[in-house]
Order: sequence, then C-alpha cells, then structure tokens
Amino acid sequence: MTDDPFLLTLHPTTHDLGGFKVHRTLPHRERTTIGPFIFFDQMGPASLAVGQGIDVRPHPHINLATVTYLFAGAIDHRDSLGTFKTIEPGAVNLMTAGRGITHSERSPQGERVKGPQLSGIQTWIALPSDKEELDPAFEHVPEAALPLIEDGAARARVIMGSLWGATSPVTQHSPIIYADIALQPGGTIAIDDEAEERAVYLAEGEASLDGQRLAPATLYVLRPGYRATLRSELGAHVMLCGGAPLDGPRHVFWNFVSSRRDRINQAKDDWRAGRFALPPDDDREFIPLPEVPKTVSYP
Repeated sequence: MTDDPFLLTLHPTTHDLGGFKVHRTLPHRERTTIGPFIFFDQMGPASLAVGQGIDVRPHPHINLATVTYLFAGAIDHRDSLGTFKTIEPGAVNLMTAGRGITHSERSPQGERVKGPQLSGIQTWIALPSDKEELDPAFEHVPEAALPLIEDGAARARVIMGSLWGATSPVTQHSPIIYADIALQPGGTIAIDDEAEERAVYLAEGEASLDGQRLAPATLYVLRPGYRATLRSELGAHVMLCGGAPLDGPRHVFWNFVSSRRDRINQAKDDWRAGRFALPPDDDREFIPLPEVPKTVSYP
C-alpha cells in the first residue's frame, strides 16, 4: 500500500458574504460526494459589528438533510413545520427535507446587540434514493447528548454515526461518520477505517496526518482502508466525515439535491409558483430562485 494517505485534495471555493467568508469544498469538480456528504461549508470564523447579524431568508430544500454544527455564535432556525430552535456551539441541528421543506437562519437578537460571532460547519447529506421523499422533519440534539471521547490531549465528539466505540443519538438515514476533533499541543488520535469513504478537514490550527501537513479549509479524501494518525504540535480543530458510498449519482441545483433531474426541475417550478409553504413566523420574504446558482452539479 502507498504511504500517501490521501486519495484527493479538495481546495475550497471561498465566497465573501459581507462581514464573513464561507469556504465550500463540496460539491467539487473533482469529487461530488464523500459517503452521503454532498455539501461541506465552513462559515467564518467572523466577528460582526454590533447591530449586525446573518439573515438567510426562507428558502427551500428537497431530497436531502442539512446538518448545522457551530463552533461559536448562535443561529435561530425556523422552518415550514413550525419549528423554532436556537442552535449554539456543540449542538446539532438535523433538518430532513425529504419531499420538501423551507427554513430561515438568522442571528438571535441577543447576539446582535453585542456583535455576533459566527463559526461552524454546515453540511448537506444526500438521502438514499428510497428515502428521498420522506416526510420532512427536524431534530435538535444538545451537546451533552453527543458522545465525547477523551484520550490525553485529544478530544473527539461523535456528531453522527459510530466512531471509537461510541454511537451518536442523531438520526442517520444511511451509514455515516461525522466527528469534531480537538487536539491540544502534542495531541494525537487514530483515524481508523470504519467507513469506506472518509475525509478530514482542518478547520482551525495546525495538524498533520501520518506526517502529511494539512492546509486550512481543505478537504482531504483518504484512501479506502488506510489507517492513519492525526497529530498536532500546536493545537488544532479537525472535522472527520464520510460513510458508505451513495446508491448512485446525485444532481444538485441551488438548494435542491436529487437522484432525478426531473425532480429538481419540479422543485424549481414549485418554488417559482409559490407552492412551498414558508415558515409560519418568518413568511414575509424569501430568496428567489437564482438564474445562475453558486451550487450546480449535474452528473
């Protein structure tokens, strides 16, 4: 076996959203998915001015699940099911769009008055083809309910799936692994081969995998079956993601993901025509369907 642990190195596309940046590594022209992960965004880190905040107006999703995980700050989530929930660092918001859902994401008023912090990861999980049209659902799991593995200068929180002998309570629609790894100076942790498809992402700090230095905001796809050791000399914050391969290619247009291109076209028509319900307590505005979205991937 080769000594190089990396199958691919995916560099981000960075978008400046005014006050903070988003680094997007999936979907990528070299790789659309890693396990069921089809979208991987790092938000911030950013410190916004007093009185400012993020205001992501209501918008739709189909045939996927979104996973929001914060390092700093807070976001108010509202959706067309009538859900209202504030997510804070370490907790998980899992929103299963299924046959269709809309939601908004905004900075809480309490954050705006002190100048909001924003740092975290938002991912999309493509649903298996036989679950794409599930009823929409929302699930919030607090930080205290997620398994924490501690080994010397290494701490790892299992966000989804099973890792290091522990299993997260967060619903999974297909085999998946997802973890938040914090390494203190000199910390190490094993990255085993629990999943066929895996990737590591350096969110903050300095780290290496089997001696290969990791660049920030870059998604490293690991070779199948390769067992490695993650190490940091100065301290690091690393995400591990992956799972079983999807059961076929996926089409992506804007916020829509599906195994069927015609289903995406139907969703586009439904959004234009106002056939999606909006969050009942945030229904005065919405994001129009873009002519040329930033996220497009047609296999």
